[in-house]
Amino acid sequence: MDYDLIVIGGGIVGAAAAYRAGQLGARTLLCDRHDAGRATDAGAGILAPESSTRDGRLWYDFALDAVDYYAELIESLAADGVPDEELSQAYSRCSKLTVALDDDEAAGLADMELEIYARQEERCPPAAERIRRISSAEARDAYFPLLADASAVLLQPVARRVDGRLMTTALAHGLRRRGVQTVDADVSALLLENNQALGVRTAGGDEFTASAVLIAGGAWSDAFGAQLNARIPVAPQRGQIIHLRLPGQDSSSWSILSGFSGHYQVPWPDSRVVVGATRETGSGYVPHATVDGVQEVLREALRLAPGLRNAAVHEIRVGLRPYTVDHLPLLGPIPRVCGVYLATGHGPTGLTLGPYSAKLVVEQALDQPVAWDLTPFSTSRFAR
Repeated sequence: MDYDLIVIGGGIVGAAAAYRAGQLGARTLLCDRHDAGRATDAGAGILAPESSTRDGRLWYDFALDAVDYYAELIESLAADGVPDEELSQAYSRCSKLTVALDDDEAAGLADMELEIYARQEERCPPAAERIRRISSAEARDAYFPLLADASAVLLQPVARRVDGRLMTTALAHGLRRRGVQTVDADVSALLLENNQALGVRTAGGDEFTASAVLIAGGAWSDAFGAQLNARIPVAPQRGQIIHLRLPGQDSSSWSILSGFSGHYQVPWPDSRVVVGATRETGSGYVPHATVDGVQEVLREALRLAPGLRNAAVHEIRVGLRPYTVDHLPLLGPIPRVCGVYLATGHGPTGLTLGPYSAKLVVEQALDQPVAWDLTPFSTSRFAR
């Protein structure tokens, strides 16, 4: 065999998978065709599961471990020579505000609080890190000066944010340091014999052999379903996100904003605020911005923060998220096929869950101890 593991897909999940395999000393090849609309390149990067109640307890427990893993990953990348400045631009700590603008939203926030506080009691964080209510005036004065008048505001003092593009660049540095080989190629087929993975074939006709293959192709992962005689139930969900510039504004200490419409704002230290995002299930593989989408994002941005009205539109990004109907990722082996593994289906939380998911699946594929039972994330849950 040429390799111990071949990873298909070079977004944050695939890059993190290849990096973990390199850490374990495995002979590893990463194949990437650089699809337009890759979700990694467009994600906002909010890492704050402690104040999220949307996706259920399994997602929450997994997300806590996934966010904790970032510290370990950053430390390892620093040891591999990635410059501190590059890492600090890719990943940083901040705070987060969950904002209710009217009485109906405030009632919804009160319902969320019951679950958030109950989970917080389980974790017992230090007093300074505990999620709590603050006034609208305090939120505006101390955390986000452009905020609208709000009926209720919940403060999460410690959250994190990650820039998917910069983190993937940092991982690419780590791959070189770990001796992982990469190839810019479209994998057109898996090499299989008697339901056993033997490697991959590219569209250019090159073949690479391996003991195991990990599919981390994001929204495009189902391309291998027919060959595997298996359903990979992931589909593209378009997300449109807009980067705004505020020249002269120091946004370095501002909080992430989360509203009840599902929209959010993520400030970065370079006078930039990222606002988004649409969730367009059924969009197909069409990674372009639309009039409706841009209008929706800007309308909700100004509803949360009317002080953004004079911001410059710097960039519009569009990502095709790998969506599953139960909002949980697809992780682990393909049933009835030996040596083929999945790490996809993270939907809008790929930057939160992706690197940790990749780590666990690689460890499973390479017969290493795995900290999580990945059975609940198997494709077999849909067959049942």
